[in-house]
Amino acid sequence: MESVSGVGVLDKGVMILQAVAEAPASLSELMSRTGLPRATVHRLGAALELHGLLRRDGSGRYELGLGLVSLGQAAAERFPLVEVARPVLEDLRATTGESVQLFVREGTQRRCVVSLESPHGLRWIVPQGSVLPLDVGSAGRVLSGEVSKHGWVQSVGEREAGVASVSAPVVAADGSTVAAVSVSGPIERLTRQPGKRFGAAVIAATGRIST
Repeated sequence: MESVSGVGVLDKGVMILQAVAEAPASLSELMSRTGLPRATVHRLGAALELHGLLRRDGSGRYELGLGLVSLGQAAAERFPLVEVARPVLEDLRATTGESVQLFVREGTQRRCVVSLESPHGLRWIVPQGSVLPLDVGSAGRVLSGEVSKHGWVQSVGEREAGVASVSAPVVAADGSTVAAVSVSGPIERLTRQPGKRFGAAVIAATGRIST
């Protein structure tokens, strides 16, 4: 886990949630992923399950609970950037015909807060809510402060083989980067120059979102 608050039981509970977010896990698998003792994992797992943040699948493994869905929806609805950006991102998807994402920085990582899938059968899907690294991928590099003379950053097969993307920053009134907008898809369609293909459209979209 990247962040530690100093509130031990909370940090351990979040560690368990993050471990389950990677993939469903048995008690022993959670112990391995978190490094926590069996008794601690069992006790916190039961508490998180009671509150609807974890559940058990048909094999008895821990899985993310449905309570997180309503919390996530409430968080998204109260995040004003998402409300402002969504219609712009929908227009961008319609213009490009490709998958579109909105990322924000979260500590030393980035989180996808909006993900709109391409209508193509062959497409690149980034699950909404997923957390990805900052050091690879065009959006991560934008949020890390990378700049280019074009105003956009492109990536070809950098994080995932066969995938290309181009991203540009959403800039606040004080000049700070608050988010990154990305268009992503198979290299076959975006080519090895995704910036040349869709960079202008992405910059136009971020211009409509930036305040």
